[in-house]
Amino acid sequence: MRFNTIAILFLIFFISLLSCKNNNDIIPAESLVEIDEQLSGGNTTIFDKTSKAYTFPLANINTDLLKKHIAGDAVFEATFVSPPSFINAGLGPLFNNISCKSCHVNDGRARPPLANEPFNGLLFRISSPGQGQHGGPLPLKGFGFQVQTRGVFGVQPEMDILITYENIVEKFNDGETYILSKPIYTVQNPYITLPEGSMLSPRIANPNFGLGLLNAINEKTILSLADENDNNKDGISGKPNYCYDIISKTIKLGRFGWKASQPTIIQQAAAALNGDMGITSNLFFDEEVKDQSQDVAPHDIEINDEDIENLKIYLETLAPPARRDVNNETVLQGKKLFMTANCNACHIPKIITGLTDISQNSNQTIRPFTDLLLHDMGEGLSDGRPDFKASGKEWRTPPLWGIGLTKITNGHTNFLHDGRARNLTEAIMWHDGEAKKSKEAVKKMSKVERNALLKFLESL
Repeated sequence: MRFNTIAILFLIFFISLLSCKNNNDIIPAESLVEIDEQLSGGNTTIFDKTSKAYTFPLANINTDLLKKHIAGDAVFEATFVSPPSFINAGLGPLFNNISCKSCHVNDGRARPPLANEPFNGLLFRISSPGQGQHGGPLPLKGFGFQVQTRGVFGVQPEMDILITYENIVEKFNDGETYILSKPIYTVQNPYITLPEGSMLSPRIANPNFGLGLLNAINEKTILSLADENDNNKDGISGKPNYCYDIISKTIKLGRFGWKASQPTIIQQAAAALNGDMGITSNLFFDEEVKDQSQDVAPHDIEINDEDIENLKIYLETLAPPARRDVNNETVLQGKKLFMTANCNACHIPKIITGLTDISQNSNQTIRPFTDLLLHDMGEGLSDGRPDFKASGKEWRTPPLWGIGLTKITNGHTNFLHDGRARNLTEAIMWHDGEAKKSKEAVKKMSKVERNALLKFLESL
């Protein structure tokens, strides 16, 4: 009799599970509460929600590493000037900005310029159709790989770029209207005629914190998340990018940048110094001067190896800020909606790092909300410019950790690769391609549900 009672109870429980399989409440809120979920960066996490939340070193940093972090911070903060100054000389002759911090204010994300503002944090990659050396983009004759919109005294900038916007009016299923702002880029005053077929790609400056933890994720872990041929038929087919490492002179997995086209933090940093400011180093020793009429005499490198190394360490040891309101009922409802819309298929919530040179970043349970893979985001977000294995429509999944602090740290809520989305809602509704089903799921949500989803994202 006791066996029959247990069997009947088990049968009732099993039937109840089957009955809720197609129910949006399949994930009860209480099961969404995790231990230590506020620790975005594991033991490295910093508890700060002020405008300086992105600027702190790892919580578990040691004294020796902190000294290098501080030295690297000085390089990051340095304002470069044109020669022959004795301090921080080397700016230009062509450049986009005068310091790292000018684009990455408070180590955060930039936004597009407003009318009559200079380009502080938005730059443009440029190339010709076809593949260049090592399978990367093909440089555009007379312009190279990046547009410089400024020049030192006597040097003409490569071009001006005018940004205008087209409004696209759409509606959620409940009838509420939302407006997407589509940027249109117009080249003006090029210093030479722009070659036919030129490919222009806007890129906004990304936040700097947590890079060392992303670097510490084991390559096998990233590749295990890839499904390039969508073998599991879920519509998500993330793929890795592979790019050229100038130090090892080999092709490596890409992790950094909007297209995952940089393999290491040191290469990303040295390339930015060179492309954005015209600062030469032993990694990038050619000036950003593209045409004979603007050539400069050969000279020594303008930043030494020690400064480059300290800058790398600074970027590797910036801590992610802790999450807020992790047990809030509305946040938990939003988290459930995030998962039922399958946003977590690309924005992977939790990953364990592997071993890395900076032991503080090793073996940490982190919550970056990225897979570091490329995904087809649809024609609307395409820049039409290949970058190693990435097509024009493919972008690396941007980490979402810390995104809820953007307003307080950087004074705006502009998102996506060119900052076109003026808030998180617009960022979601620009999703297409592999993310179309997730976008449509959000489009079907009620106003209350959409607000809960936003509340969750703002808690990250």
